[in-house]
Amino acid sequence: MSAMPARDRLVTGPFALVTGAALAYFVAIGTLAPVLPLYVEGPLRGTDVAVGITVGAFSFAAALLRPWIGRIGDQRGRRVLVIGGALVVATSVAGYGLASSLPVLIAMRLVTGVGEAALFVGAATAIQDLAPDSRRGEAASYFSVAIYGGLALGPALGEWVLGEDRFTSVWAVAGASCLVAAVLGWWTPVGHIGQPKGPRRLLHPAALVPGSVLGLSLIGFAGFSTFVPLYVGDIGLDGSSQVFALYAGGVLAVRIFGARIPDVVGPVRTATAALVCLSVGLAVMAAWQVPLGLYVGTAVFAGGSSLLFPALNVLVIDAAPATERSSAVATFSIFFDLSQGVGALVLGVVVAVGGEPSAFAVGAVLCLVALVVLRRRAPAHVAGTAAGSLGNEVVEPAPVPGA
Repeated sequence: MSAMPARDRLVTGPFALVTGAALAYFVAIGTLAPVLPLYVEGPLRGTDVAVGITVGAFSFAAALLRPWIGRIGDQRGRRVLVIGGALVVATSVAGYGLASSLPVLIAMRLVTGVGEAALFVGAATAIQDLAPDSRRGEAASYFSVAIYGGLALGPALGEWVLGEDRFTSVWAVAGASCLVAAVLGWWTPVGHIGQPKGPRRLLHPAALVPGSVLGLSLIGFAGFSTFVPLYVGDIGLDGSSQVFALYAGGVLAVRIFGARIPDVVGPVRTATAALVCLSVGLAVMAAWQVPLGLYVGTAVFAGGSSLLFPALNVLVIDAAPATERSSAVATFSIFFDLSQGVGALVLGVVVAVGGEPSAFAVGAVLCLVALVVLRRRAPAHVAGTAAGSLGNEVVEPAPVPGA
């Protein structure tokens, strides 16, 4: 395990500005989160189903367009994605106030999803372009702190601005935050650009193994975020706010103070430890059905969540040529979209049969499946990388019983 070279500076002006653009953008997205359902059910007189469709349209459009967005980032540069994405979201949010019917609002949400796909892929790729090879995991950790920070601050801001049904003010604040992101995005580096070699691919192979691991494990997160609010009443808690505060605090603490773990320990070992923590945390929630069990399980689960994304992100970036990073990041992020949509649907059926703890149990099993995929497939993935070493890590796959 080698020490980090002192000359490998990570936090530069452009790095801070791109991270700031991401923070401003996710503040805008967080601002909309608690307000949109109220807008659909209030002024637009929609049903719960309409709320689900309106909120979900955003993710649907983002997932559908990410492969093509990634290709644009590789051929035209990251800056156009960050600035263009922020401006598209700002414009679409302004359109929310003009929406006089649900179909119009849903159409605007689809446009918002297009901007989301562009900005996230552009910013996430630019962060890795700016990071020294030996500090890619640390860069991903700090970038994810901006995402979590924005999504944590945004809802409180949205509810405060809304007050007595001031929906127009909420759209204005969210749009202004996106404009701030666009301004900061001006300093995004163009990055490595060029025409892709070989046939065009819808999904980039560098992201398939890490993305599969991410997708399987995040089904557990979908169960946690969806069913904990329903589960807390069964074990005598008044609400889930303290549980989610513990989760968010744990994730942010590890990603800030343990940001260098994936680079020092190595991405495969870090992801292995993360998946073990995720599985153990969910298993504790499923088996120990008392408030203390939920808190202990959440703390362990948060530790795994904090390390998994940065570690897998390093595997993706190291396996992709520099001129194809945007496509690889786009493919990787699709697995998040799919896991949340499919996960909530599948686990909803599981809960209908066995109750909320069964969702945690299934999530724990899927994290173990993800661990098997990682340990069996990651060595071949690493051997085929196009960008060199993975932090000087020697990968020795552990034998998996029955595998």
